[in-house]
Amino acid sequence: MKQHILPALRLTLVSVFFFCVVYTLLIWGIAQAAPNQGKGETVTLNGKVVGYALEGQNFTQDKYFWGRPSKAGNGYDATSGSGSNKGPSNPDYLADVQNHIDSFMVHNPDVKKADIPSELVTYSASGLDPDISTAAAYVQVARIAKTRNISQDKIEELIVDNMQKPLFGFFGIEKINVLQLNIALDNLK
Repeated sequence: MKQHILPALRLTLVSVFFFCVVYTLLIWGIAQAAPNQGKGETVTLNGKVVGYALEGQNFTQDKYFWGRPSKAGNGYDATSGSGSNKGPSNPDYLADVQNHIDSFMVHNPDVKKADIPSELVTYSASGLDPDISTAAAYVQVARIAKTRNISQDKIEELIVDNMQKPLFGFFGIEKINVLQLNIALDNLK
């Protein structure tokens, strides 16, 4: 029995030391080489932090691009990030989606219901998505152009300038960070 317990204890101690000390220090060291030393990618405007690039923001004014709806706590609260956990046939979920569609249609009367990208009316798994697809951005152009009295071509040009291409040209989809796009929109002359 002694010949089995002592090796097991040694293996346990070595594993605890490796995973609690060595591995933790290794990950911490890698984070120090990352931008902002692993504290997240902050977005600043005029020297003030206005948000985080990897966390959705709550834009509801007609003069801004809207992101994906969030079910996370109070708006886009990262401390309580989660999806709705309701299936696509759940009546409460369907009512939420219909409310989002109705709200979107009120603010975007020129858009047909069939042209609304699903991401603008459904919750994500985390509830904190910072990005939207190019289709979700383009469908909002008419509203923003009318509200800001800017040509649609200028706003579409801004979308192209802020578009993030797929990794290596084929991993993922084209996407746009809503916060960075709205900051660029505010900076338009």
